[in-house]
Amino acid sequence: MQVSSLNEVKIYSLSCGKSLPEWLSDRKKRALQKKDVDVRRRIELIQDFEMPTVCTTIKVSKDGQYILATGTYKPRVRCYDTYQLSLKFERCLDSEVVTFETLSDDYSKIVFLHNDRYIEFHSQSGFYYKTRIPKFGRDFSYHYPSCDLYFVGASSEVYRLNLEQGRYLNPLQTDAAENNVCDINSVHGLFATGTIEGRVECWDPRTRSRVGLLDCALSSVTADSEINSLPTISALKFNGALTMAVGTSTGQVLLYDLRSDKPLLVKDHQYGLPIKSVHFQDSLDLILSADSRIIKMWNKNSVRIFFCLFFSHVFTFLLCLPLGMLLTASETPKMGIYYIPVLGPAPRWCSFLDNLTEELEENPESTVYDDYKFVTKKDLENLGLTHLIGSPFLRAYMHGFFMDIRLYHKVKLMVNPFAYEEYRKDRIRQKIAETRAQRVQLKKLPKVNKELALKLIEEEEEKQKSTWKKKVKSLPNILTDDRFKVMFENPDFQVDEESEEFRLLNPLVSKMSEKRKKKLRLLEQEHHEKEEEEEPEGKPSDAESSESSDDEKDWVEEVRKQRRLLQQEERAKRQERLREDQQTVLKPQFYEIKAGEEFRSFKDSATKQKLANKTLEDRLKLEAKNGTLNVSDTTVGSKQLTFTLKRSEQQKKQQEAEKRHRQERRALRRSAGHLRSRHRRGRSFH
Repeated sequence: MQVSSLNEVKIYSLSCGKSLPEWLSDRKKRALQKKDVDVRRRIELIQDFEMPTVCTTIKVSKDGQYILATGTYKPRVRCYDTYQLSLKFERCLDSEVVTFETLSDDYSKIVFLHNDRYIEFHSQSGFYYKTRIPKFGRDFSYHYPSCDLYFVGASSEVYRLNLEQGRYLNPLQTDAAENNVCDINSVHGLFATGTIEGRVECWDPRTRSRVGLLDCALSSVTADSEINSLPTISALKFNGALTMAVGTSTGQVLLYDLRSDKPLLVKDHQYGLPIKSVHFQDSLDLILSADSRIIKMWNKNSVRIFFCLFFSHVFTFLLCLPLGMLLTASETPKMGIYYIPVLGPAPRWCSFLDNLTEELEENPESTVYDDYKFVTKKDLENLGLTHLIGSPFLRAYMHGFFMDIRLYHKVKLMVNPFAYEEYRKDRIRQKIAETRAQRVQLKKLPKVNKELALKLIEEEEEKQKSTWKKKVKSLPNILTDDRFKVMFENPDFQVDEESEEFRLLNPLVSKMSEKRKKKLRLLEQEHHEKEEEEEPEGKPSDAESSESSDDEKDWVEEVRKQRRLLQQEERAKRQERLREDQQTVLKPQFYEIKAGEEFRSFKDSATKQKLANKTLEDRLKLEAKNGTLNVSDTTVGSKQLTFTLKRSEQQKKQQEAEKRHRQERRALRRSAGHLRSRHRRGRSFH
C-alpha cells in the first residue's frame, strides 16, 4: 500500500501493488507470494478489480452494493459485489461503451450508450433490448419523474426516449451545433446541456422550453489565463438546488449560482487539458476536478488546493463515493482505488481500512519525497549552490535542505556531464555482482564438454584444498565466467577427441597438468618448510634440470607413439576404401540431351571442363590461337581485347533460313514490279 502526503492529507493507494497473471495456477500464485515481497505485501481490496486492457467508466449502484465498470478490449462490462469483494458477473458487448447509467437501485436495469449510435438495455438476466438514435451520442441523463432518457451528441437536437411508453418523443431543439455533456438536477429536475460553443442551456422538462443560457466561454477568460482556442463545455455537474460546476476544454472550472449569469469563481488547472470529471464533497465544502493528468481537490470558497493526485497514464474517469474513497479509471488494466481518511470513514464493506490506517499512523515511517532531493551543505558547496541558502529554492530540514529534483539534476549535469553514465555503469556492475552471488551452483555437469568441465572442477577443488591458497593470486573460473558459458552450452564447441590435433596435443596437455600438480605440491612443501625453518634449503639446479629433461623425453615418446597410431589408422582406412572400390560394380550411366541440341561427342564437355580449370592467361592464349580473340595496343598505352563469339549450329540454321526468306521476298517484289509495268503498258496501248 503506497502512502503519499500533501498539506498533511494522507492518500492511501490500494491498487499500486503487483498484479498476478490470470493464467497462473493457485499453486504458482502461492509460490510467487512466498518469493516476492511486493506481491506478499499488496492489498487486494476487490478481487480481479481490473480490465484486460483499458477501463473507461466506473459507477456504483444506488444501494452502494455493486460497482459496475466498462472497458475494452474486447468491449465488456463487469459487476463487482462489495459484500463478497469479488467479481459477480461479466458480459461482453458488441461495441465500446461511451457511458452508462443504472436505472434501478441495484444492477437489474442498466442502459448503455455505445459509440455506434446504439442504446442497449440490460436486465438482471442479461441483454434485453437495443435501439438506435439518429446521431452519435456523447452523454445522456435519466429524468426519473417522467421516465425520459435525454441523449445529447453530434447534433443540435436533444433526443428524448420515454421508457414508459417505449417510443421517442419530440426532441428539444438547441441553438448549438453539437452538445457534449448533460445533467439533470435531482432537486427540481432542471435539465442542462453543454455545447461546443462554450454555452450551457437550461431546459424545463415540464414545459419543454429553454429557461436560461450561460456563456461560459467568455467568463472562463481571466487576466491570468492564456487561451488559444474557443473553450467548449467538457464537464457538467449539479450540487443541490442552486449550485452548478462547469468544466471547459481549456482546463478551467467555473462555479455558478443559478440565480446569476456570472460565475462565483474560476479555477484554472494550468495544464491546458480538458476537464473530464467534476464532483462535490459537501462535508468539507470541496470540489474535485480532474483532467487527463491530475486530480485536484480544492476549497470552493477560497480556491485553496486541498490535495493533488497525479497519474502516470492518461486518466479517463473519476468516481467520488459519499465516503472517503475515490475510484478512478485510466488507460491501464488496473482500476485505481484511493482511500483518504480526511474526507470520511471507509465504506461499510471495507471498514477494516480504518483500523489499518490507524496502525500505520501510530508507527510513522520516514517520508520519501519523489519530487525533492535532500542535500547537505557539503553537497551544495560541491554543486556551487551555497548562494541559494535562505531562498525559496531550498527548504531547511534537519541537518540539510530539500531542493527540487529537477533543479538538482540540471545543476548536477552542468557540473559533471558524465555523472549519470558513471552511476549507470556502477549500478550495472552491482546488479551483475548480485546475480553472480545468488547464482545456484549446480552439481550436474553440462551437456557439452563434460570431460573439460570435470577437469576444471577438480583443479578448482585442489586449489581450495591447498593450504597456501592465500598467497596465490586467485584467477577467474571458466565455468562461472559468462564469456565462456557458450563453450558448455553450444554443441558446435564440443571438443573432438578423435581428431588428429587433439590426439597430438593431449600428451602435452596431460604432461602440463601433471607438472602443474607437481608444482603445487612443491610450493606447498616449501611453504611448510619456510614456516619451520628460517633458511630453507631448495633443490639443486641439476636435479630440476634432470626432472625437466625426463619430462621432455616422456612427452616426445608419447607424441611419437600417437603419430604411429595415426599412420596405422590412415593406412587401414585406405585399404578399406580400396577393398570397397574393388567390390563395387560399375553400371552404365545415361545422359539426357536438351531439346534443340545435337549430340556430337563427350570431348566437348571434357574440353569445357579443362578450359574451366585453366587460368585466365591460358584461356586467352588458346582463344588468340583459335582466332576468336584479338589483342591490340591503344594510343594511351593500354590493351584492347576484341572477342568473336562462336555461333551454334541452331543459330547458323536460323540465320540461313532468314537469309533465304529475304531472298524469296526480294524475288517476289521483283516479279510483282514486272507485272505492274506490263499492265500499265497494256492500258496505254488501248
